[in-house]
Amino acid sequence: MKKYSTNSRKLIMDYIKKLNNSFSSQELYELMTKDNEKVGLTTIYRFLEDLEKNNELKKFYDEKNIARYQYLEHCDEQNHFYLKCNNCGTLIHIDCDCIVELHEHILKNHNFKTDDNNIIINGLCENCLEVK
Repeated sequence: MKKYSTNSRKLIMDYIKKLNNSFSSQELYELMTKDNEKVGLTTIYRFLEDLEKNNELKKFYDEKNIARYQYLEHCDEQNHFYLKCNNCGTLIHIDCDCIVELHEHILKNHNFKTDDNNIIINGLCENCLEVK
């Protein structure tokens, strides 16, 4: 896949890296528009899809089936997964060897090979647990 280094893409990536929580393409567009940045929604959408294909963003769907994204630093670890807070949408990257046992169990007992780059476990993060 060709990578185009444009000012728009650099600007979009700068905004993405500043966000702490997940976001939709529409929310990113509205934030950039509010700051008077002239980047089209289609450009944002295409760039987010490219980043997701290159594993630079994690994509998931919220309870309203809206695609949401979260920037995560690149990870070369093989035994990792993500925890997604159902309340605030935070996505937390976890490196933990315990996932190996789960992979092995699922393969042995359910004849299904898991993809550890895309395992997301839903629940409540520490901050949201304190609120409830």
